[in-house]
Amino acid sequence: MKKLILALLLALLGLGACAQNEQDMASIYDFKTLNNKGKEVDFKDYEGKVLLIVNTASKCGFTPQYDGLEALYQQYKDKGLVVIGFPCNQFAGQEPGSNEQIEEFCRLNHGVTFPLMAKTDVNGANAEPIFEFLKAQAPTEEYKGLKAKATQKLLKGLSKSVEKDSDILWNFTKFLVSRDGKIVKRFAPVAEPKDFAQEVEAML
Repeated sequence: MKKLILALLLALLGLGACAQNEQDMASIYDFKTLNNKGKEVDFKDYEGKVLLIVNTASKCGFTPQYDGLEALYQQYKDKGLVVIGFPCNQFAGQEPGSNEQIEEFCRLNHGVTFPLMAKTDVNGANAEPIFEFLKAQAPTEEYKGLKAKATQKLLKGLSKSVEKDSDILWNFTKFLVSRDGKIVKRFAPVAEPKDFAQEVEAML
């Protein structure tokens, strides 16, 4: 009987170790997606880079942040920063265009040169898997000051795709990923790119 109990305990410990190993293996570099031209993008190709991943929209009050994102990209790309935009239409239909229209808008109006992925969902059943990973790694974001907190409350009332606390509240939520992929920091839509430039630089 003692041997049977011992065997069961060892089996349970073994299963726990396997599950932990699988969790440890989960990395941003395990993911693949499609860019706005329909070509596969393997995030393993970004290994060793600092990544700033953003869900974007062309008709949002935060759309001018494209300028700040591009400025950040130009300032630090030679040091290893890659900004990656994921257009998304889940928030008040503020990204209605096709991938081609989005790219043209970004290029003509904001001079965007950083990579844009195919339009996708970031919340719900059809969410891009990479965003499910990012939300699990960094489930919360900070809103500093009365104005930011008032905006957060407003966005909570407007957002229809939020199902759980870690879900993305609105366009231009940013995820900053370290060179080794182990550290993920999350910044709210109200956070201007220049506001966290020092944190980007610290990872480079």
